Amino acid sequence: MKNKSSVNEKALLGIVIFTLFFGVLTCVAGSLIFDRVIEKLYNDKGYVVANLILNDIDHDKIAEYTQTWTADDYYTEMESYLHEVEEHSGAAYIYIAVPNLDHTMRYVYDSDTFIGDSDPISASFEEIWKAYTEGERPTSYLVRKSKKYGFLTSSCLPVKDSSGNVVALLFVDTNMNEILSILGKYIFYMVVISLILLVVFCISNWKVMNRNFLKPIMLIKKSLEDFAQNNGQIDDSLSSIKTGDEIEALAGSVHKMEKDIVKYIDNIQAITAEKERISAELSVATQIQADMLPRTFPPFPNRKEFDIYATMTPAKEVGGDFYDFFMIDDDHIALVMADVSGKGVPAALFMVITKTLIKNRTMMDDKLSTSEILRDVNNQLCEGNDAEMFVTVWLCIIQLSTGLCRITNAGHEHPAVKVSGQPYALRTYRHSIAVATMPDIKFEEHEFHLNPGDSLFVYTDGVTEATDSNNVLFGTDRLVDALNKEKDADATTLLRVVKNDIDAFVGDAPQFDDITMLCFRYFGN
Repeated sequence: MKNKSSVNEKALLGIVIFTLFFGVLTCVAGSLIFDRVIEKLYNDKGYVVANLILNDIDHDKIAEYTQTWTADDYYTEMESYLHEVEEHSGAAYIYIAVPNLDHTMRYVYDSDTFIGDSDPISASFEEIWKAYTEGERPTSYLVRKSKKYGFLTSSCLPVKDSSGNVVALLFVDTNMNEILSILGKYIFYMVVISLILLVVFCISNWKVMNRNFLKPIMLIKKSLEDFAQNNGQIDDSLSSIKTGDEIEALAGSVHKMEKDIVKYIDNIQAITAEKERISAELSVATQIQADMLPRTFPPFPNRKEFDIYATMTPAKEVGGDFYDFFMIDDDHIALVMADVSGKGVPAALFMVITKTLIKNRTMMDDKLSTSEILRDVNNQLCEGNDAEMFVTVWLCIIQLSTGLCRITNAGHEHPAVKVSGQPYALRTYRHSIAVATMPDIKFEEHEFHLNPGDSLFVYTDGVTEATDSNNVLFGTDRLVDALNKEKDADATTLLRVVKNDIDAFVGDAPQFDDITMLCFRYFGN
């Protein structure tokens, strides 16, 4: 695993690298500047000496020596003078020479040789020749290296006779080793002073960065780590950061974020607890609702005149659909299929009231009129119905001895009827409006006969409006096709076949509505 450097280590390394780079750059720049200054200083010193010599020597005698190349008494006197100047001025060499086009010079005077001796020119010939031919002082430093004389810088002035003609050149050489020695000492002291200053800068800069940047950042990091490890426990350590800049603003934002997260977690916990409570209550409500619907099949095992089976699959924990069937007396059975507007708990509560009212009203007298039953139930439901809920109801009372059916359809789906020996088909007729829409409604009542072998299938709109992933409805045609797959099957098998077809059609699409179905098969006496 790759080792990671901390912010402290990176910051310290950056400061050290920067200060070292700055120190080296300062030393190099200082040495170059100092080198030029020292060279100029010594070169100018050479020119001072050269000017003094020019004022003291006889230029015409120098012109004479360049012709005769023979020493005389004045030459001996001049030689002694120049040797004394060389000794007391600190110059390395003082000599007078005449340059030649073959890049050599012939000495008029040189303390190390005799008059008329020659040497190669080791400095810039162009500068020397220009000074000789034009009688001007060289504009640049004359630096020369030779095995014989070493590393020198030369100050060069033309020697002119009384007629103004340049007859020779006077050279005052300074040893460059002396310059380099001084430069070395300068660099040494420069490095020592720079290192001291850089150490002071590193320490002071480190303290400033550590106090104003690194320490607050590490404190923010530690606060976040402690917050994560201690399950959202907040401390006030971030309030100690008082840098007066973006770091302090960052610390304040992080502290506020921690408080917001704790508040959010508390809210989530409260919401989760509430959801769990509601879920538990809904589970109980689901069980209560399921217990209110007939679930024991066969419900009347001693009655051989019919076979009945029903199911309800709510879209939510509790639903607004319901079915019911009950014996009114020994010869009459009531079938109910209903669908309350809306979903969830409000629909379930309205469903419980509706189911109870229908059953109680049906059992009250012997008139057995489905239209009157729903009229009374409608008026009761309209009282205090501020939520403006309503319910579609299909109510049927069957006389078991004769197969006579009395039916009222209050806005509900058309039933499917199978006449013995024939396929299922929808039985359509005029609807009444839904129950609880307005008081004092007169509901239509229809009669028809069931013969032995006939069957009734009733359902809610959750069957025909079941939707696949492409928003295509299951529809009545597919419902009839499903019923006729096993049209002579018993009620239980028939509902299972229809439900399987719905599930296969819907696939993974969510269920948006309750799916409720009831099948009644009449066998007669």
